[in-house]
Order: sequence, then structure tokens, then C-alpha cells
Amino acid sequence: MHLLIAAAGSGKRMGADRNKLLLEVAGRPVLEWTLEAIKLAKSIEWIGIIGQPCDKELIKPIAEKCSMKIHWINGGNTRQKSVQLGLAGLPNDAEFVLIHDGARCLVEPNLINSCSKLVREGMAVISATPVTDTIKKVSNDGQILHTPERSELWAAQTPQAFSVSELKKGHEQALLNNWNVTDDASLFEKLGWPVRVVESPPSNIKVTTPFDLIVAEALLSKRDAC
Repeated sequence: MHLLIAAAGSGKRMGADRNKLLLEVAGRPVLEWTLEAIKLAKSIEWIGIIGQPCDKELIKPIAEKCSMKIHWINGGNTRQKSVQLGLAGLPNDAEFVLIHDGARCLVEPNLINSCSKLVREGMAVISATPVTDTIKKVSNDGQILHTPERSELWAAQTPQAFSVSELKKGHEQALLNNWNVTDDASLFEKLGWPVRVVESPPSNIKVTTPFDLIVAEALLSKRDAC
């Protein structure tokens, strides 16, 4: 199974002066924890990192610590463009692919393996967790417009797994129709293609803000102590 790590972001929301994946949490860079989890997933045989060229030399020593060979792919100025470039960088024989956010450093190997299994069975799948808060749709001036039924709401996460040929078609349609999406499952939704949800644990957070670093530090420290 092939897996692409989206690592072309910045540290803007983190308030950092570098790519947030290079920040340390529990004594190691965020990206190192992500790679550690992925290499423990027995279903993954090939890993590609999609990153900004300016980060390549900083990410290289982190990738070299991984026992698996890591393939570098230059990313674009949006996540959508980066995934397009990542797909183009896959080996020609790649039939299925998992897309994973490099900032989800607490991902569990079993979750990766579950997504791999289901995509091989012919399903497009995403990791997600049920929403626990009551969600409000709010207007630009701060007025509540609607309260969706909470039991139907899930927070989309990664890994997400797809047929390579179908995902490439989805990105081709995005270019033709000028679609801008924040995850690949949205392309399938726009095309009317089914996507199945795999429930992920609450710990599968994305490290985006300084508070997330504190949470990740606590969870990783606890995991190491077990």
C-alpha cells in the first residue's frame, strides 16, 4: 500500500517561524512521531512526503531516521495542489493510496491498517470522529441560522484512502470545474461517488495550534510510559 504525507503547510496558525511539523513535541519533531506510527502499520510499503522545497533539507534528517525509504515530492501552494503533485509522484503500479496529514502525529497503526483493508475491498474511506459539541450554523453578523442534527455530524480526519485512478479523476474534475476543497473526500462527494467513514479514536488530533502541542505532548508522554 502506498501512503502520501501532506507536509507542505506552514506554522502560521501555530504562530511558529517554521513548518509546524519541525516543532518538537515530547522530545521529537512532530513529523518523526507521524513516521514512527506509519512504519508500524504493516499494510504500508511505500511512503512519500509532499513538502515545500525550502523544507526539504530540514525534513531530510527526520526521514532518514525511519527504517523505511522515504520519497520526497515537491508540494504546491495549497493542500489540493500538493495532493495533485503527490499523485503524480506515485509509482506507475500504485493502485491504492492513503493520504495522511503529517500533523496527525498520534495516528494509530491499526487505523491505517483498517483504511488499507477497506480500500483494497473497493471502498473509498476516511477516518472521522463523531462530533460531541452542538454545532451552530451562524451568519456573517453572528446570528444563529440553524442547528444541524448532531447525531449525523462527523469531523473528517486522515488517513483517507482511495483508488489512485479515481482520485486522479477527481482532481482532474476539480481543475476543470475550479473546485477548491480542503480534503480529498470532498471531490468524491461532488462527483456523487460513495465514501465510507471509519471511526477514529479521539486522540487522532491534528497539531495546528500551541494548545494542540500541549495535548499531543501529554498523550505521547503517556504512551511512552506504557
